[in-house]
Amino acid sequence: MTTGKDTWQPDTYARFAAERRQPFFDLLALVDPIPGGRAVDLGCGTGELTRELHRRTGAAETLGLDSSEAMLAKAAPFAGDGLRFDRGDIAAFAPAEPYDLVFSNAAYHWVPDHPALLARLTRAVAPGGQLAFQVPDNFSHASHRAAEAASAEEPFGNALGGGAHPKNVLAPEEYARLLDRLGYREQTVRLQVYGHRLDSREGVVGWVEGSLLSEYRRRLPPELYPAFVERYREVLFTMIPDERPYFFTFRRILARARR
Repeated sequence: MTTGKDTWQPDTYARFAAERRQPFFDLLALVDPIPGGRAVDLGCGTGELTRELHRRTGAAETLGLDSSEAMLAKAAPFAGDGLRFDRGDIAAFAPAEPYDLVFSNAAYHWVPDHPALLARLTRAVAPGGQLAFQVPDNFSHASHRAAEAASAEEPFGNALGGGAHPKNVLAPEEYARLLDRLGYREQTVRLQVYGHRLDSREGVVGWVEGSLLSEYRRRLPPELYPAFVERYREVLFTMIPDERPYFFTFRRILARARR
């Protein structure tokens, strides 16, 4: 996540906290413990999962980094016993000393140029250390296509400068090739589809308001954003069935590698 106007709303994001947690724990299960080591969680959000990362890896020191002051305010109570939080931009992360684990759950998709990003992050991984990340890859789902369609309509298209949500995520096999070229001696890269039973299709709107639509909230004038959400809802509901419960499929890429 890049710095700028902070449009993240922790309470909105947390509406589906249980569903969003599972990919984190699946990624963490791929990571080897680093007792007494140093870890960093890039895009730590509200901090409770970073606390789990710190505890389960056995790290002596863990840094949670996020660009959102609102998220960091929620994370602050979890600090202590070697865990701390700081504000920072993933796109500019270049620590003076490397880490034994560079971890990120659902944050890199906000950052452009993933080949350059992974090359820079690799320099932050100590010899023998691990890089682990999870990125959403749901751009083909109606939840994302509806936002792209609505953003092309006026008055939203002009206000957005004609640009929809950026698509920075690569194919799983491209991440595997990149990690190999960057010198990782072992790796796991997998595409996983998570299924979420929402009360109704209205739940999809609530879900993306806590994530995808935050980018549109940031870029649109405040008075235009509610109209955009309503138009998004209208477009979305022409694409998905009115089912109760609504089964929301969500693709994610999980990767873990060791130098």
